[in-house]
Amino acid sequence: MKYSIATILCNGLESWQIDVMQQDLADLGFDSFEQDDTVLRAYIPSGIADAQSLQNALTASGATLQSFEACPDENWNAVWEASHEVEELPLGARITPHCAFGAGHHETTAMMIDELINSQHSTAHRALNSTHSTVLDMGTGTGVLAIMAAKLGAQHVLAVDIDDNSVRNARENAIANGVNIEVRQGATVPQSNYSLIMANIHRNILLAQMPDYARYLVTGGELWLSGFYETDIPALVAAAAEHGLQHIATRQNGDWRMIILHK
Repeated sequence: MKYSIATILCNGLESWQIDVMQQDLADLGFDSFEQDDTVLRAYIPSGIADAQSLQNALTASGATLQSFEACPDENWNAVWEASHEVEELPLGARITPHCAFGAGHHETTAMMIDELINSQHSTAHRALNSTHSTVLDMGTGTGVLAIMAAKLGAQHVLAVDIDDNSVRNARENAIANGVNIEVRQGATVPQSNYSLIMANIHRNILLAQMPDYARYLVTGGELWLSGFYETDIPALVAAAAEHGLQHIATRQNGDWRMIILHK
C-alpha cells in the first residue's frame, strides 16, 4: 500500500490540542502518527489522501502544514525502522515495528497489554482463560496484542488488519516470538465465535463494527475497546448496549481510555 506523509508544525499547541488534532486527522483516514518536539508526522494511504480536507482540519486546530507528499517506497520502511529498535515487552515478547504501526508502548496498546497480563491472575477474565478460548485482534498493527494473547494461553488467535504491510509485520513478529496466530488482511470482522475481541481502532470504526462484535462474541465473552477519549465513551457504551453488551469497566492512561464490555 502506498502512503503519504503530512509534516505538521505544532508550535504553541498544548498536548491535549495535538491529541484532538490527531483525532480529527484519524477521521480523515490518517492511521499512524509520530511526534518529535513540535513536529507531528501523520501517515495516510495515498489512495484516500485529500489535501484540502487536511488543510481545513489544520486551520481549525491552529497547526501549520509544512509538507504533504508521497513516501518514497525505497525509504518508507527502512528509514522509519532505522530509528525504532526492537521493543521488549512482558512475557519476553519482542516486537519489531514496520512503518508506524507501533510496538506496544502507546497508551492505548499499553492498557490492552496490562489487561491481558492481569487476566492471568483473575477468574473474572474467563474469556481468555477458558479451555477453548478464541481471540480476535481487530486492527492488529504489529500483532502485539494477538501475540500477547497467544503467549497467555489463548487456544486460537486471529489477527486482522486492513493494511498489507501490517499483515506482513504481524506474521514476522509472530514467528519471531514463537507463537502460532492466524493473520488476515481485511476491513470487516470475520464471521466466527470469539470469547474475546480486542479492537484498538478509531472510535468511528468501533461504532461501525459494534453490531458484528456483538454478533460474533459468545455469551459470557468480553469486548475490549481502546483508541479513544473520555468524551467518546457515552456513544460507545450506548451503541454496545443496543446490541446486548454491558459496560463493566473503564481503564485510563493519560488522555486515552479503554472500556471492557460483557455479553
